[in-house]
Amino acid sequence: MKSKLKKVIQFIVNPRLLLCIAIAWLITNGWSYILLGIGTYLHIGWMTTVAGAYIAFLWLPISPEKIVTFAIALVLLRLLFPNDQKTLAVLENLYAKAKSAFKSRKTKDKIQKSEK
Repeated sequence: MKSKLKKVIQFIVNPRLLLCIAIAWLITNGWSYILLGIGTYLHIGWMTTVAGAYIAFLWLPISPEKIVTFAIALVLLRLLFPNDQKTLAVLENLYAKAKSAFKSRKTKDKIQKSEK
C-alpha cells in the first residue's frame, strides 16, 4: 500500500506534469478568475458578469471541468515533453489497468445477464 501511494505521489508531483496541469487550469478556469479580478478592479460590468457566470458553472456538481483539465494536461504533457518516458509509461500502465478492469467488468455483467 505504501509503495503504491508513493508512486502516485511521485507521479502527481512530477514538475513536468505540474506545469502541464497549471497550463491546463489556466485554459479551463484561470482565465475566468483573472477576468473577474480585472473586471472588478476596473468596474467593467460585462467582464464581471461573464467571469462570474462561468465560475458559477464551474462550481456546479455537473461541471466536467476537472476531467477536462486533466485531459488537457495529459495532451500537453505528450506534446511538450514527448521524451518523458517515465511519466508516459505510468500513464500507459494506468490506462492498460483501467481498460482491463472495464473489460472484466463487462464480461461479469454479460455472465450475470445470461444466468438470469
